[in-house]
Amino acid sequence: MKSKAILFPVVVLLIILFTSAYVIDETEQVVLTQFGRAIGEPKRDPGLYFKIPFIQQANYFPKNLLEWDADPGQIPTLDKTFIWVDTFARWKIVDPLKFFQTVNNMPGALTRLDDIIDSAVRNFVTSYPLIETVRMTNRELDTFEVGLDQVKDTSPLGEVTMGRSMITKRILEQAQPKLVPFGIELVDVKFKLLNYVEEVQKSVFGRMIAERRQIAEKFRSEGQGEARKIEGEMERDLKKITSEAYMKAQEIKGKSDGEATRIYAEAFGKDPEFYSFVQTLETYRETMGGDSSLILSTESDFLKFFKGYNMKEPVR
Repeated sequence: MKSKAILFPVVVLLIILFTSAYVIDETEQVVLTQFGRAIGEPKRDPGLYFKIPFIQQANYFPKNLLEWDADPGQIPTLDKTFIWVDTFARWKIVDPLKFFQTVNNMPGALTRLDDIIDSAVRNFVTSYPLIETVRMTNRELDTFEVGLDQVKDTSPLGEVTMGRSMITKRILEQAQPKLVPFGIELVDVKFKLLNYVEEVQKSVFGRMIAERRQIAEKFRSEGQGEARKIEGEMERDLKKITSEAYMKAQEIKGKSDGEATRIYAEAFGKDPEFYSFVQTLETYRETMGGDSSLILSTESDFLKFFKGYNMKEPVR
């Protein structure tokens, strides 16, 4: 019985110690409440702390950077172009006591951020043309599409006077003071997505297709002109080569005919009768075939070698 009497107070003491102690790590901060009301200063430093058990409660809040992600929405720009805008922001709790007393918890804080940041984003997007939201400077666009510089005047976007980075900075400056009473510091606001709505996309894509067709037609006409130029040069070179080859062939043929004539003349001069005999036999071969029919007088010179014509003895 004695052991049980001693054990009971020890267990109760351990339970009291366990429920009264709480730990804060590097990413947390705590606001103590008693019967639902905040008491004392917020605990920001990591370590082991104690509270009155069952009466006081430790309310934990993150101390590191937090993310806010908006729902995409349609917003018209100053030039009446509807675009999808999706933004995100980073924020942190800098005064946990104010945070607890005003928004109380994370869902409540996100609701406040939705109202304040969405309102600022809509205000600035509608106050400037589309070019201000989508571009940061007037620098020349980096593109691999050769020829776009010839058609850029057909779809001017205007000049950038502020730019996207300055717009997001102004959104931050407008939203931040409204979050101070909630113990929230807005670190930055950025555009995650900017896109045309479906109706505008069709007209934009149609314009882009027309521009690309214009570029393609330009390239095609330039290519055809270059092809005609190459074909003309090729035809000129071919005619030059053909004429030079023909001239060379005629020269060779003339020399060959002259040499043949010279040889024939020498042969004829040495033995005219034998030359006449050879030429006559060649004529017989060309004119008298198996299907040839000739009607000639027996006195014809064409048949003189068939009539026992006496050839002179060849010179030995």
